[in-house]
Amino acid sequence: MQGATIIVFRGRFDPESFIEFVQHRARRLQLDVVVERTGADRIDVAVSGPRDLVDAFEMACSLGPIDCLVREVERSSAA
Repeated sequence: MQGATIIVFRGRFDPESFIEFVQHRARRLQLDVVVERTGADRIDVAVSGPRDLVDAFEMACSLGPIDCLVREVERSSAA
């Protein structure tokens, strides 16, 4: 996804639950999102849209869902 922000979430995940949560938040904020990598301890997403909404997306995803625990968030620009 050109011009996207890559957000790497690290922690303890139920990948299916977290991906559903990520997609729901992206839809609510009218952002484009692509899940690039999933695992029980890491999920990478590429998200694009207005910077303030990408910030809100990152914050929302770092707090939920209840069955997942985000311990660390790393953010970078897509090449």
